[in-house]
Amino acid sequence: MAQPPSGMPPQAYLLEMFQKLDKDQSGSITANELQSALSNGTWTPFNPETVRLMLNMFDKSNKGTISFEDFGALWKYIVDWQNCFRSFDKDNSGNIDKNELRAALQTFGYNLNDATVTTMLQKFDRIGKGTVLFDDFIQCCIMLNNLTTAFRQFDTDQDGVVTLHYEQFVGLVFSIK
Repeated sequence: MAQPPSGMPPQAYLLEMFQKLDKDQSGSITANELQSALSNGTWTPFNPETVRLMLNMFDKSNKGTISFEDFGALWKYIVDWQNCFRSFDKDNSGNIDKNELRAALQTFGYNLNDATVTTMLQKFDRIGKGTVLFDDFIQCCIMLNNLTTAFRQFDTDQDGVVTLHYEQFVGLVFSIK
């Protein structure tokens, strides 16, 4: 998405962007319409799963689309993620390597061991270069947050340890959006 200079753009600009994205003129934007406008900096389509996760976060009507009213919040969310990503991409490579990912996660309050960070990097490295692109970084962070929220339901004393029965575990995993 092209963006005007710093901060939130004027409503008129957001409306213009929304109308360009709303190809079928339905008054709402679908995941496909949103994906067509997003760039991860590699000239490849934005990860469809990341688009779905973001759309679901702002889809107040649970229709799989977002209205213009929610579009401004989504716009700000994406711009905030861009700024966050750039702040951790210390070498300005356009991707996040293992050390940059670890630094980001620590900044967010996650003190994960090396094996866990490596596993996360491997899961979200779609291009096989030991790095994470912008869209996959968003997905990684959203999923980690969702997993943490779900885990905390069972971690009643907040010590980072839970005991789960298998069915509780399956319920936990499948309850995550």
